[in-house]
Amino acid sequence: MSVDPNAQTQESPPPSGSLGDAARYLVPVLVGAAVAVVLGVYGRFHEPAGTAFNLAGFSSTSAVKSWLATAALAFGVVQVVAALAMYGRLPGVAAAAWTPVLHRWSGRVAFLLAVPVAVHCLYGLGYQTYSARAAWHSLIGCFFFGAFSVKMLLLRMERLPGWLLPVAGGVVFAALAVLWLTSALWFFRTFGVTT
Repeated sequence: MSVDPNAQTQESPPPSGSLGDAARYLVPVLVGAAVAVVLGVYGRFHEPAGTAFNLAGFSSTSAVKSWLATAALAFGVVQVVAALAMYGRLPGVAAAAWTPVLHRWSGRVAFLLAVPVAVHCLYGLGYQTYSARAAWHSLIGCFFFGAFSVKMLLLRMERLPGWLLPVAGGVVFAALAVLWLTSALWFFRTFGVTT
């Protein structure tokens, strides 16, 4: 049998778990880290304006932010439950045909609700460190948008390990929950459940 030296060769992907696999995940992680750092630097060095928006029907900007954050967390819970159903992790519950659509749209709505809150936090208040709660909130807020960026970039990649997207989604949801605990829950406990 003769071999044609001019024949095209077929490139085979690197074996799973190799350095090539790890390197391809590095780009989303670096982009996410850059997003988090840019938000933190902007928030730290931007002169806070005091407020970025107000919404009719609410007593304060903090009330608006708290309710938007609560709604974002609620849609985040829907997304997590839908993901658990899709991955077969809810005993006795089979994912319906519309579950992936619910998962995607609840995530989109959660993100859209979180954006005005983040805009106000960054533009109106900046990166705050006057208390441990505020410092953690500022840090986790930047981390949330970085982690969200990583997850969105990973979604576009092929042949991901089965555990990677659930872990990335779990990290994003955990960050959202900590943001809610250090902002909306604190507001409701301090000032009451007001609008």
